[in-house]
Amino acid sequence: MLKRKGLLLVVSGPSGAGKGTICKALLNSNENLKLSVSVTTRKSREGEVEGVNYYFIDNEKFNQLVEADELLEYAHVYGNFYGTPKEKVIENLEKGNDVILEIEMKGAMQVRERYPEGVFIFTLPPSLEELKNRIVGRGTETPEEIHKRLSSAYDEIKLIDNYDYFVINEEVATAVETIENIIKCEKNKVERYRDVILEKFEEEL
Repeated sequence: MLKRKGLLLVVSGPSGAGKGTICKALLNSNENLKLSVSVTTRKSREGEVEGVNYYFIDNEKFNQLVEADELLEYAHVYGNFYGTPKEKVIENLEKGNDVILEIEMKGAMQVRERYPEGVFIFTLPPSLEELKNRIVGRGTETPEEIHKRLSSAYDEIKLIDNYDYFVINEEVATAVETIENIIKCEKNKVERYRDVILEKFEEEL
């Protein structure tokens, strides 16, 4: 058996494409897949659990993490900071666990710079019309906000060249199966395990 490092899976996509639902289903079906828990400076909401939903910290601690280069990526969103702790991700990868990050595109591009061997997956809705239906179904946006979201989604889709794979989320089960196949293929890429393979067989000479 080859000792394989885990894969870092970075999943992004427009709001409403269903990346959160896909990631949740993946985690439920794969015990070797771990969710990276983010740190945030916002206050916890009712029902949220420390270390499960987020690690809740203050601005001073967050700045310390940034200055110490302990975050794979971070962003300022609606008055609060969010970031991905590097240590726990690397620790899991070294143990052979796969780690999934469900993050926005700006954060994903930061991760690509710091960890280019990651696997970057872009989730797409079947169409903009379907995306509109999903957003309307939430019942939380005005027509103007919906139009703005659709325009923003198209702008994000145009940046798909920054990703390795795309997954069209027509049915969650099919999207999950596609990503599981991507994981299998990535775990058999020669460029990832060339040195490990040669070392293993050299020891047997």
